[in-house]
Amino acid sequence: MLRDGGVIAQGFDADLDELRDIQTNCGAFLLELEARERERSGIPNLKVEFNRVHGFYIEISAANAAKAELPDDYRRRQTLKNAERYITPELKAFEDKALSAQERALAREKLLYEEVLDQLAADIPRFQRIARACALLDGLSAFAEAAARYNYAMPRFSDQPGIEIVAGRHPVVERQVENFIANDCRLDPTRRMLLITGPNMGGKSTTMRQVALIALLAHVGCFVPATSARIGPVDAIFTRIGASDDLASGRSTFMVEMTEAAAILHGATDQSLVLMDEIGRGTSTFDGVALAVSIARHLLEKNRCWTLFATHYFELTRLAQDYPECANVHLDAVEHNHGIVFLHALEEGPASQSYGIEVAALAGIPTSVVRDAKRRLRALENREISAGPQADLFASLPPEEPDAPGHPVLGALAAIDPDALTPREALEALYELKRLTA
Repeated sequence: MLRDGGVIAQGFDADLDELRDIQTNCGAFLLELEARERERSGIPNLKVEFNRVHGFYIEISAANAAKAELPDDYRRRQTLKNAERYITPELKAFEDKALSAQERALAREKLLYEEVLDQLAADIPRFQRIARACALLDGLSAFAEAAARYNYAMPRFSDQPGIEIVAGRHPVVERQVENFIANDCRLDPTRRMLLITGPNMGGKSTTMRQVALIALLAHVGCFVPATSARIGPVDAIFTRIGASDDLASGRSTFMVEMTEAAAILHGATDQSLVLMDEIGRGTSTFDGVALAVSIARHLLEKNRCWTLFATHYFELTRLAQDYPECANVHLDAVEHNHGIVFLHALEEGPASQSYGIEVAALAGIPTSVVRDAKRRLRALENREISAGPQADLFASLPPEEPDAPGHPVLGALAAIDPDALTPREALEALYELKRLTA
């Protein structure tokens, strides 16, 4: 910033360089002056010093000042009890420069800067053309480097409506994981909406966003992270993703969600790409399902846009029966050794479940809470709890089933106190565990 100085380079202007040297090399000048004045006056303990009240001065002890023949240009500045202080024309000139050096340097820089601008004004259009060319070259070289380094493919634009991506990848996420699972995506006039179901953490949002990013990268002139990509006419990308509020404006999280959804329903055309992620989750279950179904139907019937619609409301998967342009796809997961493994591969058809409780367990939710949630989920799925217009989550549950008996080795291990065993007892305990596994 011009107001902070340092804009004009060293060596451009001698006066500016001198002012800067005064600020940075003040101590060196004073030491040099002190050495010269000691030699000139013959007084070995002469000092050149500074204070905020009197500025710069040459200090000589009273005894030396009385008997020495001082140079003619010494002028008394102050008399103390044991010393005399003097000023010389050279020191006065330096003082004037030093005390105002910073202010004068900034003023000098501003003047020089304005002079440079005046000289360059006639060439501004040429500089702007050069800047635009440099910016374009910089962007294209970055695109080329990314394409070569990360194995991007050249997209193909087509007048034929739709988007077809083979082995698409998310350009950011794939850099953060070891084995990114690439997925295909096909949208065409007979397949305008993909209704995406599957578990939390399964990759629904990643799959949706990578399609939008591939379309965006293609339109800005970059190769795309995919084996191949055909992009039909796309006039805009609309997204309703994530959860945020605007409390300062009086809008709750759900109100922000609905405002964004309304903008999409009013603005999307049959050439728009729309990402709807978990619409309707900020209100009651029945309200949310009703809104999600109605919004999906409006997108299919009125907007007729290319839509990726991720949801945990499995009721929406029935839309594929009423609308041939709607297709169910899912990202699957499997349970293994009381855990869950996400496959991250996009498959045709609806998902079977959301695995929300398993994901909660992965996040560190206490085991007792997870166990209780599973009991309530089983009761809801078996319709053992029902009351009023919605299922009663707070009704009493059937008694908890006792845990299945564990392996005898586990019981034997639990009974062992390693700190209390002698070496021989430890060896015998090991043989006993071996016997129980036979």
